[in-house]
Amino acid sequence: MSIKAEEISSLIKQQLDNYSNDLSVEEVGTVTYVGDGIARATGLDNAMANELLEFQNGSYGMVQNLETNDVGIMIMGSFDDIREGDTVKRTGRIMEVPVGEGMIGRVVNALGQPVDGQGDIKSDHTRPIEFKAPGVMDRQSVSEPLQTGLKAIDSLVPIGRGQRELIIGDRKTGKTSVAIDTIINQKNQNMICVYVAIGQKESTVRSQVESLRRFGAMDYTIVLTAGPSEPAPMLYLAPYAGAAMGEDFMYNGKHVLIIYDDLTKQAAAYREISLLLRRPPGREAYPGDIFYTHSRLLERAAKLSDKLGGGSMTALPVIETQAGDISAYIPTNVISITDGQIFLDSDLFYSGTRPSIDAGASVSRVGGDAQIKAMKKVAGTLRVDLASYRELESFSQFGSDLDAATQAKLNRGRRTVEVLKQPVHQPLPVEKQVLILYALREGYLDSVPVDDILRFQDELFDYFDSNKADVLKQIADTGKLPEGSELADGLKAFSKIFKPGVTPVETATN
Repeated sequence: MSIKAEEISSLIKQQLDNYSNDLSVEEVGTVTYVGDGIARATGLDNAMANELLEFQNGSYGMVQNLETNDVGIMIMGSFDDIREGDTVKRTGRIMEVPVGEGMIGRVVNALGQPVDGQGDIKSDHTRPIEFKAPGVMDRQSVSEPLQTGLKAIDSLVPIGRGQRELIIGDRKTGKTSVAIDTIINQKNQNMICVYVAIGQKESTVRSQVESLRRFGAMDYTIVLTAGPSEPAPMLYLAPYAGAAMGEDFMYNGKHVLIIYDDLTKQAAAYREISLLLRRPPGREAYPGDIFYTHSRLLERAAKLSDKLGGGSMTALPVIETQAGDISAYIPTNVISITDGQIFLDSDLFYSGTRPSIDAGASVSRVGGDAQIKAMKKVAGTLRVDLASYRELESFSQFGSDLDAATQAKLNRGRRTVEVLKQPVHQPLPVEKQVLILYALREGYLDSVPVDDILRFQDELFDYFDSNKADVLKQIADTGKLPEGSELADGLKAFSKIFKPGVTPVETATN
């Protein structure tokens, strides 16, 4: 029996018609080493940098080292169930996290998974954790103020939308408090906040979340946490994941504030990963690309051009110093990347000046461009006054006979320091900051005992809220001081009815 060529041809055509493309070709490798959150695998010749890999047990990893014979992999999460000889396959996807409106109000981990026990997050799209920062032509100059609600910052080291301002200081000097107060002050300011807690204790993060919830700030905030008990890769990835979540809003024309608390712990995690991956160590055992690690993260903060929607992302990275040493490796790296720094001094903190901002070491390279005109006018000489006060204060310790001009400067300096003090979680709207700084500049506080300054301030705000609310509203709406004498008249009227209390000095004298 012979089979004709036509029959064979028709059979082949019939098979091709019924063919369904169920076959899939995957590149699969073999794990050759695993330990300390790191794995090595052979057989993944076409793997890409930062590509997501899936292990045999369902865990995921991210490609880091691309070497001749194998690839170095950071394992996401637990690595206890991964063994040498297990298979690992490519996914073809670069590492990404879920983003969007559904993330707001939630507490998530570095992979964007919820950890607050409030169920799954509805997010319909993702974004790669690494993304090229906007170029020069895609940006515009920083000109809109980002009000922190803290008098010492908004007057001395103003922050603009799209800026990168470093918060730096020793442990336990109030760095996180400054960041949390700034988030609380963004209520009704058309701002979305992302708080990235890197290596912070879970109890601390829970406390911060409760504070944000109490002040209604979780309505516009995403909290991303990578605790100290998590593997180093999660601490390393957390800031990049937070940046991706913030960027999604920025490229949709919205304004974002992102806080990295703190990058010192991220740098230590990256050092651990790099040493385990056998990358050559450099200064203080950090890898050579530690500067690039932070710069490519912080450069993503920007004020976008109007063509791209005019959105902004403002970054407030936090760095912890050892004994106030800002000349150490990581602090100098991040100082050179950012647009200024807010330096918190431990001596000021322990002496009761809180927030403990050192006016001499703190600077904002955006400066007056990020201030409303009223604030620029009342805070013009504040930095010089504080600096001269600090000098005169140390000088006056050596002699008791001081001339009247020096005595006047010292008295004004003491009142300036007292005015800039502010309790935690009590940010002030900018119009009230302008009011008290105007009173300071025009000498209304010169006759008020130092111990009564903060009481004077609180009662002054109450008086203006009741009797001169239109003046405060005018400052808030126009950003300028009133042209008439309403502000001065209100201050004169209040000064007449204010009754200073008995100071400790007067009690001792009597």
